[in-house]
Amino acid sequence: MDAPIGHFDTAAPAPDCLDELTRPVADAVRQWHGSVPAEQIIYVETDPQWADTAVFVEHYGQELLEQSANCVVVAGKRGGGTTLAACVVLSTTRVDVNGVVRRQLGARKASFASMDTATGETGMEYGGITPIGLPDGWPVLVDSAVLDLPYVLVGSGRRRGKLLVPGKAFAELPGAVVLEGLGVA
Repeated sequence: MDAPIGHFDTAAPAPDCLDELTRPVADAVRQWHGSVPAEQIIYVETDPQWADTAVFVEHYGQELLEQSANCVVVAGKRGGGTTLAACVVLSTTRVDVNGVVRRQLGARKASFASMDTATGETGMEYGGITPIGLPDGWPVLVDSAVLDLPYVLVGSGRRRGKLLVPGKAFAELPGAVVLEGLGVA
């Protein structure tokens, strides 16, 4: 199968590649429901040595720079409590942690979660965290620009491999909240 974006040697529907995904991601694909069929989520094999964005797009397609999203874990703190959330923004932008995220979470302070917290809580590898398969109850804050793309490249839960997901599917993820201005230049 040819990938809908990029130039990958191996591409297949994610439900056919569950062994390549971390357990939480594979479980989410298995239980997928919504207007976008799970078969439209495509798993592509990638080499972790080309994970850096500049090298990645040079190898897999320059157009991917404009069609990729980052998923980062943030921690919002208020009083003695902490709320973990995922933020999905186009890779050409950065997450507005101290503005949009802090207000959305009702936090006094918001910051990026530590690597140990992000990987430990998600069950995913650092550099491969994806909004598909996050823990129950987590807010998934999605920049509205992500929804506008026919396909978006995101992590697969591992550093080896990525998912190509129709943009509109991000609005249907459990806990999804679509926000204007979450990603800033």
